[in-house]
Amino acid sequence: MYGFDYHRPGSVADAASALGGASDGKYLAGGQTLLGTMKQRLASPSDLVDLGGIADLKGITSDGSSVTIGATTTHAEVASSSDVQSVVPALAAMAGDIGDRQVRNAGTIGGSLANNDPAADYPAAVLALGATINTNKRSIPADDFITGMFETALEEDEIITSVSFPATASAAYMKFKQPASRFALVGVFVAKAADGVRVAVTGATSHAHRGPRLEAALNENFSASAVDAVELPVDKMNSDIHASGEYRANLVKVMTQRAVDACG
Repeated sequence: MYGFDYHRPGSVADAASALGGASDGKYLAGGQTLLGTMKQRLASPSDLVDLGGIADLKGITSDGSSVTIGATTTHAEVASSSDVQSVVPALAAMAGDIGDRQVRNAGTIGGSLANNDPAADYPAAVLALGATINTNKRSIPADDFITGMFETALEEDEIITSVSFPATASAAYMKFKQPASRFALVGVFVAKAADGVRVAVTGATSHAHRGPRLEAALNENFSASAVDAVELPVDKMNSDIHASGEYRANLVKVMTQRAVDACG
């Protein structure tokens, strides 16, 4: 690991100011990705701005029709929250299956979304559930947030402050895990709401995305059998040492069917 300057601000404004004064600074949330890449000397930021001491970024609140989760709330806290379990039970279940116990007690929802790993779980969750990502500058609909591989709509000094999810009782997430990392070879989040079915896929392509073919089939007939006839573009699928594009395309359909069955 290369040397760096460390900052632990007490407010969002101070965090933005600290990053603005750095030549190549990075925000630090849970550190589950950033610290690992720094240890391998694949990243060498001049400054780390630790968001962990900012009280305004922590906590979970709910009004019954939605739940808002502070950016530095850990996966374990999301999983165990009675508010999340009541308002969006599928989100609590998903959070409880991220990584291992160490990852769940250190990793944060804001850090996961800002990093936007192509195989992470939260990007699929925000897309399927129609969430809103709130920052120190604005509120960004999930459909506008993810822009590419490890890329988001966040500006350089923009900080995720919270994520708001509307109440969604009929939803489920199914993931086929890479056994070592527990990231998704393919993960599919299905949510059924009054305005229709939303399906989001992670792990299959360069970044998490909505599945329009799957949504169209399920909006016509919300059943696992409706997915059988859907043809997915294999050429868009990731192909690597873990799984071919063809295998991932099949997994997308299988995980979608399992999620539909779990929605009830």
